[in-house]
Amino acid sequence: MALLNFKKRASETTNTVNPELEAFLCGYSIEVMPRTAEKVENFQELLPAGTRVYIAHIEGTPIEDMVATAKRLNADGYPVMPHFPARIIKDAATLADWIARYQGEADVKQALMLAGGVAKPYGDFDSSMQLLETGLFDKAGFTNLHVAGHPEGNKDIDPDGSMKNVSEALQWKQKFSERTDAKMALATQFAFEAKPIIAWANGLKEAGIDLPIHIGIAGPAKLQTLIKFAIACGVGPSLKVLQKRAMDVTKLMLPYEPTEVLTELAAYKAANPDFNITNVHFFPLGGIKTNATWAIENGGSSAKPVKQQG
Repeated sequence: MALLNFKKRASETTNTVNPELEAFLCGYSIEVMPRTAEKVENFQELLPAGTRVYIAHIEGTPIEDMVATAKRLNADGYPVMPHFPARIIKDAATLADWIARYQGEADVKQALMLAGGVAKPYGDFDSSMQLLETGLFDKAGFTNLHVAGHPEGNKDIDPDGSMKNVSEALQWKQKFSERTDAKMALATQFAFEAKPIIAWANGLKEAGIDLPIHIGIAGPAKLQTLIKFAIACGVGPSLKVLQKRAMDVTKLMLPYEPTEVLTELAAYKAANPDFNITNVHFFPLGGIKTNATWAIENGGSSAKPVKQQG
């Protein structure tokens, strides 16, 4: 079985929906940035009602742009979950200001906490745990707090390639989840192979970590694009898989689609209903419309947009 699914341009126009995949895609989320959101004329033509939309906060993006994007999505009826990257937040006063802006202008009640890919912190914060410890999210009444998960580890956190620090951080977050009123979950980095994902998720449960997992999946994109993002995000084992594929010239120009990895995960979930991966989170590396179109074609009722396209 191929590790990656590459769509061959064929003339088939009918698409039979896999019921297991349809069920697995129910409640999927997607990530945008202010600059990518600007390219979308109408989100309601692409996304189902109630889709959680994460807004990635890249270093250098003004908070005003983040809040404006959140306001637009909220007005369209989508629950918004902005990123709060610890290392670009100067201090608790700045954090409180961001929370107040998001709530006051965009009715935001959810947040994804990250350390952030910045080498040197701007100020007081270095980790997502420090953000949680401020108590500001609980004080503001946030209903959902998500933290990062790393199925393949994270070289920034564990330079030696182990999972030691990542695992210790997850234990801390598990304990924090037991003392906050907010619902917590893990939103993971993207990966491309189902079996290692399944083994990682089951390993967490065995370690006593029962936070629901929203598995990160790369949306349809060119192979070159995926390799670029994999390098930037430090996705090690997956990068090796992509590089191996890139050696095959016949597949180099074909777009990648996440059909195979999601079908395998969906089948496992159907056979194991208590499996701790509860949701799919898309990284639309090939574009939001491209990702949403794939979901519409493969997700049946789970991906039907608010304004069903003709």
